[in-house]
Amino acid sequence: MTVLTSDKARGGTGVARGGTLPVRRRRPVRRGRMVAEVVTVVIAGIVAFPLYWMVLSALKPASEVQSANPRPWTFSPTFENFERVLDSAGFARYFLNSTIVAVVVVGLSLLLSFLSAVALTRFRFRGRTVLLVMLLVAQMVPVEALTIPLFFLMRSIGDVAPAFGLNELGSLVLVHLAFQLPLAIWMLRGFVAAVPIELEEAAKLDGASRFRFTWQILFPLVLPGLVAVSVLAFIHAWNDFLFAKTFIISKSENQTLPQAILVYFKPEENDWGAIMAGSTLMTIPVLIFFVLVQRRLVSGLSGAVKG
Repeated sequence: MTVLTSDKARGGTGVARGGTLPVRRRRPVRRGRMVAEVVTVVIAGIVAFPLYWMVLSALKPASEVQSANPRPWTFSPTFENFERVLDSAGFARYFLNSTIVAVVVVGLSLLLSFLSAVALTRFRFRGRTVLLVMLLVAQMVPVEALTIPLFFLMRSIGDVAPAFGLNELGSLVLVHLAFQLPLAIWMLRGFVAAVPIELEEAAKLDGASRFRFTWQILFPLVLPGLVAVSVLAFIHAWNDFLFAKTFIISKSENQTLPQAILVYFKPEENDWGAIMAGSTLMTIPVLIFFVLVQRRLVSGLSGAVKG
C-alpha cells in the first residue's frame, strides 16, 4: 500500500513515498536572491549619498551649510546659491567652453577610435602587434607625470598652430584625445572582432563595398561600444580640472566650468553653498547625456542584421 505524505511533512511537492520526482527547494534560492538585492541597494545608497548631500547642501542657506548640527530634513530650501552662481560673471561662457570641448572630444574620439579599431582588427600589416602593445602601455603612464611635458609640447605647437597652443580650447581637445583614444581603441577592438567575418563576405557577395559595409552594417553592430566610449570621453573632458588649469593660464574667457567653481574657494572663507550649487549644475549635463544614450546600450545590436 502506498502512503502519501503532505508537502509540509516532506518539504517537497507531495509525491508518493519511494517515488522518483526530485524535491525542489526554492527557499535557499529566494533567500540568496533577497540578500543580493539588499546588498545591491546598500551599495547603491552608499554611492548615491555624496550626490544627495551635494544637492542638499546646494539648497541650504549659507547659515545651514556650515552649521555644526546639520538638519537634513527640517531646513527651508532656497535657490540663492544657484542664483549667486548663475549671476556670476562669465559662468555662461565657462559652461559653453566646457560644452565645446566635451562635444568635440566625444565626436573625434568616436570617429578616430572606430576607424582605428576596424583597421587593427580587419587588416593585417607589419607592426600591428607593436602598435597594440604601445596603446596598452600608454594607459600605464600616470597623467601627472605627463602634465609638464605636455605643457611644453602645447607651447611648441602654439608656435605652428596657434589654435592648438596654450590658452586655447584646441589644446584641451588634443590632450583629451591623446588620453582617450588608446582606451577607446582597445574597447572597440573587441566589439569589431566579435562581428563575424562571414557577415562581411556575405555583404561583398551582395555587391556592398567596404565603405558601405563599414558604415551601414558594422557601425550599428558596434554601437554599444561606441556609446560606452562616448560616455567615458564626455565625463573625462567635462570634469577635467588638471589640464584646464595647466594649459589655460591667462586667457580667462577660455576657462572651463571646473575653473569657474575654483573662484568660490577663498582664502578667508570658502563659499560652500556656491561650490555645491556649481557642482550640481556641472552634474546635470552628465546625467542628461547618460539618459539620452543609455537606451542604445541595449538596443544598439538590434536592427543591423535582418532576422
